[in-house]
Amino acid sequence: MTDVVNLDAILVELGQFGRYQIRNYCLILLTIVYSALFNSQYIFAAGAVDYRCQVPECEAVPPAFDAGGWGSWALPDSRDRCERLVPIGEECSPENFWNNQTKPCSAWVYESNNTIVEAFDLACEEWKRTLVGTIHSVGTFIALTFVGLVSDSYGRRIALVLSLVSPAVLGTARAFSQNYAMYILLELGEAIVSGGIYTTSFVLALEMVGPKRRVIAGTMISATFAIGQVFTALIAWAVPYWRHFTIAVYAPSVLFIAYYWLIGESVRWLLSKDRKKEAASIIFKAAEINKKKLSPESIKALTEEPQVEQEKRLPSETKTDETSPIKQVLRSRKIMFRLFICSFWWITLTFVYYGLSINSVTLAGNSYVNYILTSLVEIPGYVLSFLTLNRFGRKSSIMTAFFICGISLVILPFLPESVSWLQTTLNLVAKLFISLAFSSTYIYTGELFPTQARHSCLGACSMFGRIGSIVAPQTPLLMAYMVSLPYLIFGVMAVTSGLLMCLTPETLGIKLPDTIEEAENIIAVKKNNVA
Repeated sequence: MTDVVNLDAILVELGQFGRYQIRNYCLILLTIVYSALFNSQYIFAAGAVDYRCQVPECEAVPPAFDAGGWGSWALPDSRDRCERLVPIGEECSPENFWNNQTKPCSAWVYESNNTIVEAFDLACEEWKRTLVGTIHSVGTFIALTFVGLVSDSYGRRIALVLSLVSPAVLGTARAFSQNYAMYILLELGEAIVSGGIYTTSFVLALEMVGPKRRVIAGTMISATFAIGQVFTALIAWAVPYWRHFTIAVYAPSVLFIAYYWLIGESVRWLLSKDRKKEAASIIFKAAEINKKKLSPESIKALTEEPQVEQEKRLPSETKTDETSPIKQVLRSRKIMFRLFICSFWWITLTFVYYGLSINSVTLAGNSYVNYILTSLVEIPGYVLSFLTLNRFGRKSSIMTAFFICGISLVILPFLPESVSWLQTTLNLVAKLFISLAFSSTYIYTGELFPTQARHSCLGACSMFGRIGSIVAPQTPLLMAYMVSLPYLIFGVMAVTSGLLMCLTPETLGIKLPDTIEEAENIIAVKKNNVA
């Protein structure tokens, strides 16, 4: 029909990545940076701080973390920070602490006041510190359940601006928290309002880019997120005190209110809401900026009135088999088994990815530098994903990435502490290949399921994947039992995911399956298409 707008064809005429798209894309990349800032700030604000028991009989005024000479006989084993020796008198002398009896500490001396551990006196309550990251992930999970509704109902631009500006209030308020409960509550609220920044930015960016530029545009967004994590560490390094750091991260985001006027609304969304005039206005503006001329057919499709009767029929037509594909998936043992495997991959990916980021600050050396390196190494991982998927196939690329990541992490605990550089190197290798696997699995998962239920299956895998990001912040607690235990678990899960790759078909070079039957027979289709 003449009133149907073929936006992909119009984008080709406009220039698939012209000056207009580049301008909007660069503005959106800044929001990706802030998404990374908001998503990783807790690693430093709620970072671990060394502490020891306060010994009133020997403390200076004010108490200093370095106990000096008296620490060797007035403090128990340095690994036990929650108990102190029971003195038999009130003097600070070896004779006063000869008794080996201990009692729980009533107060602590902290190495620094840079994190909330000192502010809220969280010594010997490590679970409260790690809970901050879990609460943030829970808030992000909640955000994903409604941000799509806001975006689809009121527009991508509104959803993005609200997600960017709201944290300026809740995040900055968190810097003035007077107790742990207030901090946790504001952490949850801020994560809920900011959790949709990445997905909304991603959709808004790609909906105005031509079909041939979407892969590279998506890769650039992933790389920009990694750069945003680098900025998080740099800000924390420059402003280590958690209250000032929190203000530095969140307060500037109030300026994103200007994006309501700086960024154009998604043309695809406007067309889906029958707001053709507004969509046409943006397209004509883009054509002018890109110095392109639209074809008469495109101009006619954008300017003529839609056929109302035709549009009224479409919704009823699209609802006829809306639920049947899901029922078909549930009936197919092969597809359900595949969905189970994919869900395990996604749990592993988020668990290892976020776990490595969180635990990188505990490695030997400068914690800020370790985190920066762990973030930067993601970029070559994304590039490798782009280069290897079409050349070596989906299965071999992802399987190799899982195995290299897993083996690196399993080896890490058995290295002597004297080779800390090698520990850091293996951690970086693992992060590089889990990033490669993450980027590649997103594509591979979509190719394993039929068009009829692809979005639903991919969404289910992503939802299960959030389990990994929720549990990952708790992994530092395992170090109380064995310092390298988190890395062993990461490694075993990565190797297991690699082995599970043997149970799914290769999808390189095949036609995307449209039906359940085609998805079940991907292997047969693959054999028929081998060159």
